[in-house]
Amino acid sequence: QVQLVESGGGFVQAGGSLRLSCAASGLTFSSYAMGWFRQAPGQEREFVAAISRSGGVTRYADSVKGRFTISRDNAKNTVFLQMNSLKPEDTAVYCCAASTGSSGNLRGYNRWGQGTQVTVSS
Repeated sequence: QVQLVESGGGFVQAGGSLRLSCAASGLTFSSYAMGWFRQAPGQEREFVAAISRSGGVTRYADSVKGRFTISRDNAKNTVFLQMNSLKPEDTAVYCCAASTGSSGNLRGYNRWGQGTQVTVSS
C-alpha cells in the first residue's frame, strides 16, 4: 500500500522559512516523479514544484520560483520542499504526490498524501 506522509508544516511570520518533508512507503520511490501541490481555503489545488526521478530536473510555479526549492533523497524515500521568504499568500495545505509519468505532466500525479498545514502571518 502506497503511503505518502508529509511533515514540517506550521505557523511562521512573513519572511520566514519552513522545510516540508514527505516520506514515501509502499512504492519504488526512485521510479516516481514527485510533486508538491497546495490548496488554500476556497481555492483550487495548485501546482507548486516537481522533481524528476533522479532529481536532475525540477519545475516550479512562477509564484514560488526563487523562493522554494524541491529536492529528494532516494536512499531515504523522501522528498523535501524548502520554503524561504514566505508570504501570507503561501498559506495553504501542502500535499506531496507521486507520478510514474513525467514530472511535468500534472495530470499524472495519482498518489497523494494527506497534507500539512502552512500558515504565514503578515
